[in-house]
Amino acid sequence: MTTSVSPDLRRIWRGARVPLALLALIFVAGALLLLGRGEQAHGALEPGSYEPAGAHALAALLKDQGVDVRTARTAAEADTEVGEATTLLVTAPDLAPAKQFDALRERAADVVLVTPGERTLHDSLPLVQEAGRSDVGTLPPQCTVAAAVAAGEATLGGIGYAAPGARSCYPGEDGGGSLLQLAGGRGTTTLLGTPAPLTNARLAEQGNAALALRLLGAHPKLVWYLPSETDPALDSDRRSIFGLIPDGWYYGAAQAFVAVALLALWRARRLGPVVTEPLPIVVRAAETAEGRARLYRRAKAAGHAGETLREAARGRLRTALGLPRDADPAALVESVSTRTHRPANDVGAVLYGPPVPDDPALVRLAGELDRVEREAGRT
Repeated sequence: MTTSVSPDLRRIWRGARVPLALLALIFVAGALLLLGRGEQAHGALEPGSYEPAGAHALAALLKDQGVDVRTARTAAEADTEVGEATTLLVTAPDLAPAKQFDALRERAADVVLVTPGERTLHDSLPLVQEAGRSDVGTLPPQCTVAAAVAAGEATLGGIGYAAPGARSCYPGEDGGGSLLQLAGGRGTTTLLGTPAPLTNARLAEQGNAALALRLLGAHPKLVWYLPSETDPALDSDRRSIFGLIPDGWYYGAAQAFVAVALLALWRARRLGPVVTEPLPIVVRAAETAEGRARLYRRAKAAGHAGETLREAARGRLRTALGLPRDADPAALVESVSTRTHRPANDVGAVLYGPPVPDDPALVRLAGELDRVEREAGRT
């Protein structure tokens, strides 16, 4: 009797039901959490976010003042919304496509840029330079910008900016203004060194609300542009990895390829054609059988040898009598007895008898098996 060790469906289910239940619980909990949060936005300076770094409070305050706040997440959306009587707020200028960004600045009445970095300054505001960094805290305006004068002290700091002819407010330790205002052909461009005064966490502090309302609420419409790396307009600015590889690398790769090819040709010529060799020894089947017999005799395994002879004889008899390979002993003995006209007991003793005790008995068994096979083979 054999016992199967292969896993069945019941064993598989018992082993997997606990992990599957945990996965289902995690999935359901995540789905409920997402459904509970609804369409609430998240992220820094998101106008719909209630998080400390969000700006829902400022967006609601601007709407209460009659400002039409429009959210744009791509350059195309911002281009559709920006007009003459529009303030443009850009929360991450370095992520905005350079060409579209310059076009938006020219069309908007006023522009407010939050923490523009080296890329924006180099491509769009070449006269402006970073003038150090300082801790974010409460600073006095120390300038003549109307919005800063009306707001008074505010939470500024971070990146300091400087530019010829620009009005600098809220200077930091290095002298650069964390609020810098440039005059343009249509309106002004204001740079903020930190988003702190616009966030939910800091809007109610000092004069932050007054400063934000005067910078962003000067016109009836505000386009709140939140650039991101997924903007399709950035596809034209992206380069493939092959475009980033220096030309010298291609030249070196071509030289290496030629060298490897020449080495392969050189080695192939030295190897020459394939040479076939005959097998060193050919052993006849009879010698193999004799060798096994000697091993059995040396080990005094007459019983094992006799069982091997019986099993081989039984297999040949099943084939000769047309019996299936898995025919039971009773069917084989009956068929052999019928064919040879021998008593069934004699046939059973020859084919399924007890193990032989010694070599003489093994020789007698071999002769009996040979006679039974010859008699069964007669028609």
